[in-house]
Amino acid sequence: MSRIGKKAVAIPNGVTANIENGMLSVKGPKGTLTLGLSDLIDYKVEEGEIQVNPANDSKQARSYWGMQRTLVSNLVEGVTEGFSKTLEISGVGYRAKAQGKTLKLELGFSHDVDLEVPEGIEVKTPDQTTVEISGIDKQAVGQFAAEIRRWRKPEPYKGKGIKYRGEYVFRKEGKKK
Repeated sequence: MSRIGKKAVAIPNGVTANIENGMLSVKGPKGTLTLGLSDLIDYKVEEGEIQVNPANDSKQARSYWGMQRTLVSNLVEGVTEGFSKTLEISGVGYRAKAQGKTLKLELGFSHDVDLEVPEGIEVKTPDQTTVEISGIDKQAVGQFAAEIRRWRKPEPYKGKGIKYRGEYVFRKEGKKK
């Protein structure tokens, strides 16, 4: 039995959820999100909550149960509060600047890296070494943060690169004489 799947997803005030044509749509103050429903899982929208249960006793249905409940929970959390990730840039000459729908990164290459910000994502640069990514879709926010980080992962000797706020970079000792 899935411990996560057993819990119903609470629907806060101001949020509506409905199921039609194999899609669960959740509408809230920040926007609308949809999720394609699996045939292996039964979804029920009741007063004030969404119940997620396996459709049968197969191993695959039980495997999907907790994951589908978490996806539904992410929809509800996204339309009420939203999600955000913060990246920190460290290194001499490394900086970032948000310009409209483009993020300009200077990461020590011979050229600047210009990234198009996806639809539904908001990027802010409060200072040159901090990038704040926010949006209502958890997967899209995390994916865009990972794409930015991919350009310069933190290296273990000096710690230069792009890292998530709060991420620990294991430092190695340099050469000895």
